[in-house]
Amino acid sequence: MGPSENWRPKVVALDVDGTVVDHDGSLPKQVRAAVRAAVTGGARVVLSTGRSWHGTLPVVQELGLPPGPSVCSNGAVVVDFPPERIVHAVTFDPRAVIEKVESYAPGTLIAVEEIGRGYRMNGQFPTGDLTGEQTVEDVEELSARPVTRIILRDPGRSDTDFIGLAERLGLHALTYYVGYSAWLDIGPEGVSKASGLDQVVGDLGVGAADVLAVGDGRNDAEMLAWAGRGVAMGQAPLEIRQLADAVTGTFAEGGLVSELRRWF
Repeated sequence: MGPSENWRPKVVALDVDGTVVDHDGSLPKQVRAAVRAAVTGGARVVLSTGRSWHGTLPVVQELGLPPGPSVCSNGAVVVDFPPERIVHAVTFDPRAVIEKVESYAPGTLIAVEEIGRGYRMNGQFPTGDLTGEQTVEDVEELSARPVTRIILRDPGRSDTDFIGLAERLGLHALTYYVGYSAWLDIGPEGVSKASGLDQVVGDLGVGAADVLAVGDGRNDAEMLAWAGRGVAMGQAPLEIRQLADAVTGTFAEGGLVSELRRWF
């Protein structure tokens, strides 16, 4: 449905990769200017991303956002900055998932997130996939303590293959998202960008109806459906474009800039 004619967003929730920056991490100056116009116009801009906090921080700084929260790790982690403070972190026991992966898809790269530091993994991921400290451990060590997220990666498989893997793993009790390539994010039950944002806007004294959310990935589905106005980037998968209130241009076409200029 979307908001009424006289609606104006109080919070702007932005996915990062494919929305604010391109998939090489480059931030166009037009995007930076449009985000700053939203801040100047009185909106609270909140990055809402699948990235870990240490992967999100450089974008917060490059955008020049004022002090405030960021939703990271697909909603499992909320960090206030500056000063850096973990406001919210949801964890789960990774053992059952890791054991199933080892059984059903041996050779799959597995990483678990260490908040604010990096990742522990069973082997080296392709260059540029992960940020922060990266420590190789055996499967028993990876399984030993609760985590906010598990990442599965196999550069030799397609995203379709990984959708099938998720179904075979029986991940109904957990939240999972498949990326454009063979990348699978697995998080705690019931956790999404929407659940992380719901806490953030509650702390700000506003509601989902006051939020403009923009994203381009399968992990943005809940956020776009939850927000007062959910906007899909033009290059988003068909199912994401279909559930959004509106579809803007692709990243290359300046889709985020067009949407923000509508309001600020």
